[in-house]
Amino acid sequence: MLALAGCTHKGGNPAPPRVDTAAQLPSETSTIVVPVSAPLTDLEAAIDQETPKQLWKIDQHQDSCVPAKRVNLGIAKVKVVPNLGCRIVGQVVRGRIALGGSGSTLRITMPVTATISANNVGGLVSKTATGAAVVHATARLSVAGDWRPVAKVSIDYDWSTPPGIDFLGKRIVFADKADERLKPVIADLERSLPAQLAKLNLRDKLGEAWRQGFTSLQLNRANPPAWMRITPKQLGFGGYKVTGRNLEMVLAAEAVTETFVGDRPADPAPTPLPPPSPSIGERGLQFFIPVLADYAQLEPVVQRTLQKLAAKGINLKGIGPVDAQFGKVTIYATDGGHLAIGVETKVKARTHSWIATDGTIWLTAIPYNAAGSQLIRARDVRLASDTDSHVANLLVALFNDTGVRDSIRDSLSHDFAKDYAKVLGSARTAIAAKREGDFMLSANVTQVRNGQIKVTGKGLFLPVRATGAASISYRPG
Repeated sequence: MLALAGCTHKGGNPAPPRVDTAAQLPSETSTIVVPVSAPLTDLEAAIDQETPKQLWKIDQHQDSCVPAKRVNLGIAKVKVVPNLGCRIVGQVVRGRIALGGSGSTLRITMPVTATISANNVGGLVSKTATGAAVVHATARLSVAGDWRPVAKVSIDYDWSTPPGIDFLGKRIVFADKADERLKPVIADLERSLPAQLAKLNLRDKLGEAWRQGFTSLQLNRANPPAWMRITPKQLGFGGYKVTGRNLEMVLAAEAVTETFVGDRPADPAPTPLPPPSPSIGERGLQFFIPVLADYAQLEPVVQRTLQKLAAKGINLKGIGPVDAQFGKVTIYATDGGHLAIGVETKVKARTHSWIATDGTIWLTAIPYNAAGSQLIRARDVRLASDTDSHVANLLVALFNDTGVRDSIRDSLSHDFAKDYAKVLGSARTAIAAKREGDFMLSANVTQVRNGQIKVTGKGLFLPVRATGAASISYRPG
């Protein structure tokens, strides 16, 4: 009591050092593996339009349409019918080209009809022959090192009804005539297929998207502003795949993502579009985003909690009941991952009014959270430093009280759920359905996982890794 006598002066303990450096947030590797899809119907229509309907036609004279007929008289064979010449006229036309397939195989089907006439056979009669075939082509699609589409096509077909006529007991078959001209036409499919794919301007589109990828996305507009800077590193190619009525090309983009709090960071310098990498991970979207709580959000909570405690009354051991007034609360980061908490306080003993003092007492605490939890708690709440000042003894006694310490510890609890939802909402908006030229990007966050809280100079930082689904479709505008 004698030590506290005349304590009407200001007291307190020294404030701990302030850590005010920018948050050192980690650089992470983010990936997006997506199918870039184009309707087979569009590709089918383009190939059908480019391929001529009449694949081949013929108009030529043949000296021996029907070979000479001889009769065996026993002593010699006598030619009773001479070689019969004729004029061969005909054409091969195709039906509608159809695309289909599954997995990595694209199948092309083209029906073919042949109509061939042998006119003026022997100068007397004419005969017309028809035939039908179905051309099947199997295509394996890929891209070259410069992202140019290439196709390896294997073709087979057979005449289901070979074109031919029966004349004078002989079968005249014209399938070989049609085959001679049909083969190079069919081989053109191997050139026309990648040519049609090339019209999607894949390399130019990817090049533009690659350049635009060197940017920064705003994740949080204010309190505090947060940005994710993206630096693309490689673009992987996972091959073509036929899924239903779509032709998909699986791409994987890998980028370094850095998180910044405060002003928008400078965009990284773009690099040229790299050749396709064979490295492809699982389909989906993975990226890293920050959730930050400014210390200003915690200060009024601590102040209100202490004021409620004072209204209920505080009884200090060895002193008795006291009247306490808690004023401004200051919170910032200090050394060792601790929070510094300063509380402006006035306190007076009720039974001895001459025992009174005011000042600022500084405490430290360690924030923590359970794995995967957004609820932040505090532990190890203690005085930041000792003091030998007699005028501070009443303040020290007040903040050494278990009830006061527990109130401060509980008030430092912070539920990141709202901040979490807000930042994820901003991230979803940033990556939601967007059109870039003829390509439509659709992405959705399906799962989020957060790490453990970190004390930074700008606030409490909760690292979050998000995964989701994404796709890119080709839709000409």
